[in-house]
Amino acid sequence: MDNRIIVGIGEVLWDCLPGGRKLGGAPANFAYHVSQFGFEGCVVSAVGEDELGAEALSQFADKGLNFEIAEVGFPTGTVEITLDADGVAAYEFASDVAWDNIPFTSTFKELAGKCRAVCFGSLAQRSAVSRATIQRFVRAVPADALKIFDVNLRQNFYSRELLDESMELCNVLKINDEELEVIRELFDLPEGDVKTQCRALIWSYGLKMLILTCGERGSHVFTPDEDSFRSTPEVEVADTVGAGDSFTASFIASILSGKSLAESHSIAARTAAYVCTHPGAMPPYPKG
Repeated sequence: MDNRIIVGIGEVLWDCLPGGRKLGGAPANFAYHVSQFGFEGCVVSAVGEDELGAEALSQFADKGLNFEIAEVGFPTGTVEITLDADGVAAYEFASDVAWDNIPFTSTFKELAGKCRAVCFGSLAQRSAVSRATIQRFVRAVPADALKIFDVNLRQNFYSRELLDESMELCNVLKINDEELEVIRELFDLPEGDVKTQCRALIWSYGLKMLILTCGERGSHVFTPDEDSFRSTPEVEVADTVGAGDSFTASFIASILSGKSLAESHSIAARTAAYVCTHPGAMPPYPKG
């Protein structure tokens, strides 16, 4: 495939941080960061016919980010974010908002058929409408595209059924260490170290890759034939909002650019560390 379209599909919302409001949502964060690596990042979602929705579209345009976003009769999403002493974020999401009601349009169908990779999560699948749209979109991408399920567990917006369906749809799985523990219990993974459990998931779902981030304790990437581990760079953390999304995006962009697993992993670790040094999920990248 020679196209460079990479889609993040799901929630678009405003991160209401202690220092102010910033545009976010994992799919938008993902699309923004892949665009910094020379790909055509595209956000697929929905916003409300309101001031926050108009501002979101304006900011996406200002960032040079492509988007296919429906305007629907529900309020634009928001999330209240609190930070602990280490800058680690906790989230409280508004309910029954625009991204719970993403319609599947003919434009979305056309876009799905052209994309090189798509990233989706569990949060935007908390509603039946958006769940159907997201799964239909992922099924419509080309057979050789990367389909990344970034689990992104939030509050109680997931179930074993949803996780199983989504892992069946993906060929790349991204989880963190806390999410692995939830999945281990839900799916009765074997006892042992994280490598054993991650390899069980690779085998069960026929995955090409599994990305496991463990905060300050580093990160792993597993394939059926390779293992990679990277320590987390030591930086002064402003907050962790969007760090995981930037890790996933920079790793996928690097892999699709032909870099090795080890080099792609190293780039991802450095990118996520850089994002942690800035407030919000979409900091400007240094020039050059």
